[in-house]
Amino acid sequence: MKNYTITVNGKVYEVTVEEGFHGKGGETATVPVNPPKTSEGTPKPVQPAATAGGLQVKAPMPGKILEMKASVGQPVKRGDVLMILEAMKMENEIVAPEDGIVALIQVSAGMSVEAGDILAALNV
Repeated sequence: MKNYTITVNGKVYEVTVEEGFHGKGGETATVPVNPPKTSEGTPKPVQPAATAGGLQVKAPMPGKILEMKASVGQPVKRGDVLMILEAMKMENEIVAPEDGIVALIQVSAGMSVEAGDILAALNV
């Protein structure tokens, strides 16, 4: 099982996705989304996971994550490459804005992102 933070219409939800779906070609898996509930039974928005680190690293432009260069728990220096973002057929290095430790990575290789999306967070 993997846990993800998903934003839908501006509300953030924690979801759990089961791994290992072995359907036949052409089929898709439907995974139920179970957001946290309040005592009234309504979905409760949760804090984005990126608040785990003190410094958020955001996408400067829309594009696709090509490669991850850093991992959670890794110490980084200002200017170290965290990941490669492809935008308009150019590879752009997303670098650490300050010295710190990678606290969270919100994306993985192959994901599409929009400008302003949180990519990672650092504890500085």
